[in-house]
Amino acid sequence: MPVRVVELFAGVGGFRLGFEAPSLKGKYKVIWSNQWEPTTKKQHATEVYTARWAMSPTPDDSDVYTADNDDEDLHVNKDINTIVAKDIPDFDLLCGGFPCQDYSVAKTANKAVGIQGKKGVLWWDIRRIVESKRPKIVVLENVDRLLKSPTSQRGRDFAVMLASLDELGYVVEWRSINAAEYGMPQRRRRVFILAYSKESEFYSKVMKDTPLDYLSKVGNLAKAFPIQRPMVLSCPNFSLRKNKESDLAEVSLEFNKGAKKTSKSPFKKCGLVRDGIVYTFDCIPHYNGEKTTLRDVLLKPAKIPTEYYISPEDVLKPKGWKYLKGAKKEQREGTDGFTYSYNEGAMKFPDPLDNASRTIITGEGGSTPSRFKHAVVFRPPKSKVESSKLNSKKHEKVRKELNLKKNEWIRRLTPIELERLNMFPDNHTIGPTDGKRAFFMGNALVVGIIERLAEVLASDE
Repeated sequence: MPVRVVELFAGVGGFRLGFEAPSLKGKYKVIWSNQWEPTTKKQHATEVYTARWAMSPTPDDSDVYTADNDDEDLHVNKDINTIVAKDIPDFDLLCGGFPCQDYSVAKTANKAVGIQGKKGVLWWDIRRIVESKRPKIVVLENVDRLLKSPTSQRGRDFAVMLASLDELGYVVEWRSINAAEYGMPQRRRRVFILAYSKESEFYSKVMKDTPLDYLSKVGNLAKAFPIQRPMVLSCPNFSLRKNKESDLAEVSLEFNKGAKKTSKSPFKKCGLVRDGIVYTFDCIPHYNGEKTTLRDVLLKPAKIPTEYYISPEDVLKPKGWKYLKGAKKEQREGTDGFTYSYNEGAMKFPDPLDNASRTIITGEGGSTPSRFKHAVVFRPPKSKVESSKLNSKKHEKVRKELNLKKNEWIRRLTPIELERLNMFPDNHTIGPTDGKRAFFMGNALVVGIIERLAEVLASDE
């Protein structure tokens, strides 16, 4: 019998792709999933999800979808706040990349409000469902800024989450993982959280081994993503609570209270919690396998529509690509008329092809020049050189300034290439606009991470 999986905050199904990867040979089965975007009337992610897994609205509720050939595979397009936990079918493993906007590095520090934000509060729905359904395993993903949010109490939000799971009787391990450091095509750093109930055989393993051995050698994250063993005899540790009777409210109020905003979070890149004690240290990846580069995911030049070619005007104009990618030291005026000095380093332009790509952002789509969008060198076919006038004087000027060869030009990435950077199948998100498809990938995870975790969990459980 496969491991029954529930996928929360499903998006376009990154977790599902990982757990149901062909390499796992049916060891996992997603039986229930939920996706809801409160800010839009049209539910684009659900449209993609239900199309990819051939799901149709049920006769009695149009917001509930079922697989055409499997009435045990349900997708629910409703606000998670409205879902009664007991109505979710029994399952073994809960997974989800809960909304990260309130923790994301894309926000300035004073706007990253963490667990108190509109999206951050969705953590409590995860806790509510875990408390009700008691899954053996919980697998969660978020931006690594979570480890140090908010600036006023470094690590408080993560401490509350860990204390919540600890309070429910779970042991927890976590790791901040950069996908590129394990051979994957994108430099995307995320924190992955794995929690085990007393009914899981992993629980006893966590309790039996020394924290240092578990985190560096025998734990699930250590097996899936090996690290160098730290040169210490024991693992640094501290208590989540001031005393054993402290409730979650007290953890929220007191954790790291009084620390300077410039201080570091007590939570390092990897760690575990058992019986309310945190064991944590920084770690160095240990990987010697094959590595996928940005060049490896690119389509052949003939398959690139000319709409993805970057015009010389967009490169050279005052707020164009060259300006936005370049170094800056200039005076700027704020909305209140306040003048300030703005400094910014240069970004590589075009993007290097011989390494993993930079992190995809949600604003990757569209032709508007951007500092953070990808731009790559390619060699367009001769037929398109003439039709797109790539031999004009303006093009030659750009070639000279960017040190391009005569037969080279620059372009944006296509939706398929963005999908490949997250290790999604080609055209997984086809249907919505290209901009929306790029948005999906900016919010997605690297599927290969989940597939490796799933392999380890399946081999031991």
